[in-house]
Amino acid sequence: MPFDTWLLYLVTCCGIAVVPGPNALLALAHGAIHGSRRTLFTITGGVLGFAMVLTLCALGLGALIQASATWFMALKIAGGLYLIWLGLGLWRSAPINLDTPATAGPQRWSLLRQGLVSAISNPKALLLFTAFIPPFLDPHRSIFAQTAAIALTYAVVEFVVEYTVASAAHKVRPWLARTGRRFNKTCGGFFVLFGVALPMHG
Repeated sequence: MPFDTWLLYLVTCCGIAVVPGPNALLALAHGAIHGSRRTLFTITGGVLGFAMVLTLCALGLGALIQASATWFMALKIAGGLYLIWLGLGLWRSAPINLDTPATAGPQRWSLLRQGLVSAISNPKALLLFTAFIPPFLDPHRSIFAQTAAIALTYAVVEFVVEYTVASAAHKVRPWLARTGRRFNKTCGGFFVLFGVALPMHG
């Protein structure tokens, strides 16, 4: 991939990554509840998930799924159900206690799994990547080398953005402790809304 094309792609990735979505909201919630260090596992899972979806799209599988209404609807329903499950879990979680270390909570692999599944179960990411990747691909160059560059670049950008969000959330833990369960219920409610709206959106 030529440097000028890569630079344009990098700018596009930054624009996509800063738009709030389920994974950014998950990083925000986990950053506030578990601390930015433990939330690295959530973020890593999400980044791996996005890299996997992006790679599939770059290799053409995203277009194949997009062409099948049945598979796409099944993917949307599965993604919606998972987001609802995440939302209910956040809704029921205990309020932040400043006397409890921020690293207490779910196992690290559980956090990684939540980030991973949240990313790969989002069909909007599949469609988005399928739409914006083709202009950056050169048919005369190695598709595998270009796919690696595309996936790695987006992964780095997404990681930086989500970690920034998680770190900022952790700094406001004293305020979140005063709000009790309201923060958890708000984040959980957004996930449930995402999950309900996902299968119904065209």
